[in-house]
Amino acid sequence: MKHWALAFFIAILIQKQWHHVQVEAGDNFIRTRGVHFMLNGNPYYVNGFNAYWLMYVASDPSQRNKVSAAFREASSHGLSVARTWAFSDAGYRPLQYSPGSYNEQVFKGLDFVIAEARRYGIKLVLSLVNNYDSFGGKKQYVNWARSQGQYLTSDDDFFRNPVVKGYYKNHVKTVLNRYNTMTGIVYKNDPTIMAWELMNEPRCTSDPSGRTIQGWIMEMASYVKSIDRNHLLEAGLEGFYGQTTPQRKRLNPGYNIGTDFIANNRIPGIDFATVHSYPDIWLSNSNDQSQLSFLENWLSTHIQDAQYLLRKPLLITEFGKSWKDPNFSTYQRDLLFNTVYYKIYASAKRGGAAAGGLFWQLLTEGMDSFRDGYDVVLSQSPSTANVIAQQSHKLYQIRKIFARMRNVERWKRARRGSLVG
Repeated sequence: MKHWALAFFIAILIQKQWHHVQVEAGDNFIRTRGVHFMLNGNPYYVNGFNAYWLMYVASDPSQRNKVSAAFREASSHGLSVARTWAFSDAGYRPLQYSPGSYNEQVFKGLDFVIAEARRYGIKLVLSLVNNYDSFGGKKQYVNWARSQGQYLTSDDDFFRNPVVKGYYKNHVKTVLNRYNTMTGIVYKNDPTIMAWELMNEPRCTSDPSGRTIQGWIMEMASYVKSIDRNHLLEAGLEGFYGQTTPQRKRLNPGYNIGTDFIANNRIPGIDFATVHSYPDIWLSNSNDQSQLSFLENWLSTHIQDAQYLLRKPLLITEFGKSWKDPNFSTYQRDLLFNTVYYKIYASAKRGGAAAGGLFWQLLTEGMDSFRDGYDVVLSQSPSTANVIAQQSHKLYQIRKIFARMRNVERWKRARRGSLVG
């Protein structure tokens, strides 16, 4: 679509949707309004990345140059949001040695990550615990409770046991109230942070009805909001459908994990919906074309449901393609990225609910031990880097047009006011 036509179409949307809405103060916190993210009164679209390793690497001061390099390279390609871990439970170089006992050196690593993100103009989505065993996760929380005499039979007791839930709440409180030793800003007051994530990919296979996860998200969303009203909150979901929309369950790629995309995201404290997509894992026995067809349908359905059922923004918080696949080609990875990016762009230019995407995952040079197959090193992947930069440019143009049209509307209102006066 030509820029003039896009500008005209967006002008109509603005007149219809935002004509009577006051502009938020310019405090740099990202908020939501309907199906849009808003930053200082203007719609905000995300082109971002995952980098789970940021705090872990930054906890070693001699390695912090890698964090700085990643942010610098991301910023130069227009990437504006990073999703990363604000947890590391027991194990090697933990953030949390045991419930309530914290490693100050690792916390200072997270302080550095937030300070560097701020320096490069990058917002952060900080996840608070893992569903999986890596970096401790729910299994470690359950083991901590067992060591204190709790009789627990499943790792899914993480979502049910009051002692375990107390440990988690204490971690939430500790992180949100953390005083950043490098910026002097308490985390819950820092607009560098875009959002908190309750859990990375919560799953409760022992209760496929979804009631356990639903209750846990309701409780924890309320708790987070009782401490921090500045930041957005999301649950960390992959997007699997549940009992609320039984006709949609056929879209799930063979998983029954106890979550419900609609019910879980309808919880009032959850500000926006998330979806992950790994067709090369979920449909591992199918060909590339089948995987792309699944991806297109998966995303279209979630965008539609976020728009009309949830009435909240949707962020595609993980997607990627592994170079470890024997049939991998950079062309196929770029095609997958372009498929995701086009869905976001097409929705954004219509004023729809798809607000952005974050690929998994960004590394910088000299990090071979962190390579998992889905890694992208921008300096070593020129075609993929170009696809990423093009998406950043397209979303930036939409943001500029929205901002320009809103400024025209403000001028017109001010002009009418002065004429009446």
